[in-house]
Parts: sequence; C-alpha cells; structure tokens
Amino acid sequence: MAGMGSDERGGGAPVAGWEPVGFARRSNLVLRPVGLSRRRFLQLGAATLVVTAVGPACDRKSDGKAGGGSKGAKEAPMLAERVKAGDLPPLEERLPENPLVVEPVDELGEYGGTWTGIVAGGTTNPYLFVRTIAYDMLLNWDRTFTRTVPNLAESIDVSDDATTFTLRLRPGVKWSDGEPFTAHDVAFAYNDVLNNESLTGAKAPFWLVAGGKPATFEAVDDATVRVTFAAANGIFPYRLCSPFGNDLVVYPRHYFEQFHPAHNSSVTSGEVFLEKAGIGGAGVATNADVPTLRAWKITQALGAGNRVVAERNPYYWKVDTEGRQLPYIDRVVFDIVDEPSVALLKATNGELSLSTGADSLADATNKPVLARSRESGGYKFFDINDSGMNQMIISLNLTHKDPVKREIFRNRNFRIGLSHAVNRDDLIKAVWARQGEPWQLAPKREAPFFDEELAKQYTEFDLDLANQHLDRAFRQRDGDGFRLGPDGKRISFLLDVASSVVASWGDAAALIAGYWREVGVEMRVNSVDNTLLVERTSSNSHDAAVWSGDAGLLDAYLDPRWYMPFGRFSYYAVGWGLWYNGDPAYADQVPPAGPKRQMELYDQLKSTSEDAERARLMKSILEIAKEEFYAIGTVLRTGDFGIVKNDFKNVMSPMPGGFMYPQPGPSSPEQYFISS
Repeated sequence: MAGMGSDERGGGAPVAGWEPVGFARRSNLVLRPVGLSRRRFLQLGAATLVVTAVGPACDRKSDGKAGGGSKGAKEAPMLAERVKAGDLPPLEERLPENPLVVEPVDELGEYGGTWTGIVAGGTTNPYLFVRTIAYDMLLNWDRTFTRTVPNLAESIDVSDDATTFTLRLRPGVKWSDGEPFTAHDVAFAYNDVLNNESLTGAKAPFWLVAGGKPATFEAVDDATVRVTFAAANGIFPYRLCSPFGNDLVVYPRHYFEQFHPAHNSSVTSGEVFLEKAGIGGAGVATNADVPTLRAWKITQALGAGNRVVAERNPYYWKVDTEGRQLPYIDRVVFDIVDEPSVALLKATNGELSLSTGADSLADATNKPVLARSRESGGYKFFDINDSGMNQMIISLNLTHKDPVKREIFRNRNFRIGLSHAVNRDDLIKAVWARQGEPWQLAPKREAPFFDEELAKQYTEFDLDLANQHLDRAFRQRDGDGFRLGPDGKRISFLLDVASSVVASWGDAAALIAGYWREVGVEMRVNSVDNTLLVERTSSNSHDAAVWSGDAGLLDAYLDPRWYMPFGRFSYYAVGWGLWYNGDPAYADQVPPAGPKRQMELYDQLKSTSEDAERARLMKSILEIAKEEFYAIGTVLRTGDFGIVKNDFKNVMSPMPGGFMYPQPGPSSPEQYFISS
C-alpha cells in the first residue's frame, strides 16, 4: 500500500513513558505513564503494561517449559562458542543494565534455526524489513494495537502543553558492533540527517513538524533526548511507534560521521553518505556494514544477490522471562522473488516460515490454493485483524481541473446514486471469496469512534433509488441512454486502477462499470501501473481512482486520509488536501465549509494528549464525513490471514495489522522460535 508522503500532516497515540503503580500478579509489575498523576492515569483509562520483573529472574532455573537443551541456556550456543573462543565479550557485558523482558506469546522458546521468507524483487523500500526483522523503535506499539509501550526509550515525559517530550533511553544498550547507543545517536539522526536539507535535499519530515516549524532535538546527556515543537503535538508518541519512527534509530553516529561532510573534512558532498545510508533509511536493508539495534543484523544486503540474509545480533538488549537473551532464531533468509506465481509456489511447497501479508500472498484469491496444500506444505492459517476498512474505494476527483467534471463529481446526489447502483453482495461473492460486508469509508467496529450509520449509508443495492438520486443530479440522457452533464455532453470518465497492486481491483472495477452503465453513467476502466497512478493523482490529473481503505482502527488518528482531505493521498480531493498542507501551487483550492471545519478539528486532535478528547474530536470529524460523503466504498475487509509453518512457534492469532502497525513487527518476532 502507498505510504504517506512528506506533505501529510501528523496524527496520534497515548503517551507512553511508564512508572510502577502496583503489581497485577506475582512478579508482574503494573506501570503507568511517567509524569502523570494517579488521577490523570485513571482519566487515560488506566491502561497498563505488564512487564515481568528483571534481576533475580536472570538467575532462576528454567521451569518445566524451559526443559533441557538450548531452552536452559542463557544465550544462543553459536554466541557461547564465540565467547569461549574470545571473539565476543561475556553475556553480562553485552546486555544493558535493565534488559527489556519479553513475555513469549505461548511458551519459552529454544535457540536455533532459520526463518525463511520472500522479498518482492527490486524493492529498496525498508518497510518490509521494519515489518519483519527491524521493528524496534524508541516506543513500540503493544501487541494488541491499543497503546504504546517502552522500548529503546524506557520512558517519555510530556509537558502540559504537549510541546516538549523528554525521552529517557534504556541505559547500556549497544549497537551490534558493541558501541553504546546514546541520545547523541538520536540527535544525530534528526539534526544531521532528517532535518539537514543540504544533505538530503528535503526538509524535516512532516511528522516532525508542528506549528509550521521543524522540531528541535537536544541530547541533554547520554541517556536523555529532549524534543521540542513550536506547537502542541500530542500524537508524537504514536508517530514514534509507527514505521516513521524507524528514521530515528537507524543512523549510528559513530559509523555515519565518517561519511558526513559536516563531520569529516575529506568528504565534500552528501553523495557518499546517501550511498551508505540509502534514501529514506533504506540502508537498514541495503548496507550490510551499518550497525543495528535490531534482533538480527543483515549480513547479505538487498541488491547483493538473490536473497537477503541476517544473523542474530550478539548485543541484542531483550531477554525472555527466564533472563535468556533473545532472539531465539539464529538466522533469517529472504529470497528475492519477482513473480507472484513463484511466491505462491514457494508457500504451497512449505518453503516459507511465515507470511503476514507483507509479501501479498495473503490475498483472498490465493486462499483456496493455499488451503489445498496445508497438509503437504506443513503450514496452517492464522487470523490477521488488518486495520484496512475497505477492499476498494472509488474516489471521484472533487477538485478536478476540468470545471465540468468538477461540477459533476461534486454533486452529492450523483455520488449517492452511483453508490446505490453498486451490487456489493455480488462483489463479495464474485470477487472477494464471500468475505466481507457492504461498507463505506468508515472505521471498523473495533475502533473507539465506530459509526454504524457512516459505515452503512447508501450501501443498499437499489436501482430505483439510484436512478432517483441521479435524476436529481442529471436527468437528461442521450440516444444511447447515457446521462448528460451540465455541458450537454455525455457523462464519461476514466477510473484509474492499478491491478498490479491488487488483482481483484480490476475485476471489481469491470463489474462496477457494468452496474453504472445500467443507470446511464459511462465509466471506463483505465488500467495503469502504480507509479503512473501515483503520478496522476499527485498532480491532480485523474478523473477517478481506486485504492484500498487504510486506517480503520487506532491508526485513523495518524492517517485520516479517507475521512477528510488530508494530502495528496486523499484521491477524492487532492487539491483541498494539498491546500491543507500549505502547498503554494494549491493556494486557490480553498475547501468548502465542511472539509475546512474537519481540518480545524484535526489540528485540535493533534494538539491534545487526552484519549477521551481525541476520540471526541475524531467522532466530530466523522460526522462531517458522513454528511459530505466524499467517495464510494465497497466492501469491509474481513478474512485477512497469514500462513505459518507448523514448527514456527509463538506467532499470535489474531494479529493486528496495517501500515501504521507493521505486522508482524509489534508482535515481537524476537520471541518466535522453531521447534525441534
């Protein structure tokens, strides 16, 4: 799915530094956000994080589940051999003072084995690796996608006006080469890279801007980072947990200073730095020399052959509940695969340890094929609760450059009529393997701001009702029965569809073209590749476009593109979205009262750190979305799934998923193991 560009405005999550307030059960410590009073903690919903106590636990003997063999060892045998040979310091010198304790999903694991997967050929996008072997941010999402939890930062203090955030890092954490990870690494990532236009050619990313000004990052001491914004940014902790947070923890200062013109006088330009770092943090996958903080370090980089290989990080700073260093798995191997058919064959042959949708295997159209090979392939299905709320959204361009098409598309009765003309039950049966239900652009039922009326409005298939609305909009027809627009010409437009992204979109679009022909509207499917679709929509050059409906859960705070004009990825109103983002080329695209009010509400939402207030503001935004009815939804995404080998353990089900919750990353892959 398309990520959000640097022109998007921010979005949010609960505050996440924690301090002890009591015990939930023996050895399990209940925490509350640091700097919050008990009263304030209760106002936030008394959300807790359960962390098994560290210290004496590191010396306890294993319980029954930790049996013999590698389950009783405190570190992987391959590392113990290196210690014995004098190639590696002892475990106690490699772990931090307070290692983060990870409670396994099902059971304590055993050391060893290789995790196998695939990478779509040609990609240099680090997102896949953030989703699998490289999800460790300053703050992480919890496994249930309901709150943020400590990670590389042990705590975060937030000022009353939500402009200053003080992060206290976990002391003693080391990079994979043994060098200390400090606040200076985080400050370097921002001051010398992300907010260095002379180096990258870009200003600070949107999520690190508030009040129209970039944030300031200060390393107060080795373990403390102070982040200050010019205006309130209450959702900043949420951003730290998202894939965007990756940017702050992938630039080890001691390694990258040697390639940086501001730190090495022999370097005369930023080209060498960018070659080593990769664009957008891609160095996490494309440069095997970069030290990492993650559980596995890449040893064969993307682009260096037909696979990507990573091996356990001997300095990884997490342990299980018995004090045994993680990860359990020794090695990760991702094959580069160009053809979807080859990926499917590898899956049915049982060659993949795990697939969670990042490789596009978990498409409803593949499920019957995968189901038939479960026994022979030695794998099973598990459920994914993806945050995507719609299989396919049709966005008519309300800010079209052509004034006639703009007038047609902005006619609300026209959009309502087209919606009633879509036979969604037919789509569910014919295209989406009988999975889903009729749905508009609305959050899922699990979201705290779910609105049933918004989800279901205008989803009834009723040609009489469709024609009534369309007649109110454009009654006149030509000799072939097609409706005439305000210029007296046939209403006809192109629908851009990138079927290469999701094959089912092309099938659904063809059916919808037929439905609309029945009510006198000519829509022609325009199959394009994803690059061209993004070019056309970003430049506001499309008639209409198809994409999936993202952000149906808590991520709606961060990415409300389908609920209000938010930027260039709000395909139904790119002009208004870019006006909101202050793009001077769209200064004349002033939105009407409804979307303008949503933008004001969203600015308020970003400014608050109160959960209840944030949800209230989101509901107000959705009330306006219900009235505006910007675009036409089809079917609620259900039945999302992954596949996992029978011997690949500790994979949670159901597992949340989405762009902002990059599954399986927040489910703690470091505690996955392969049973012998």
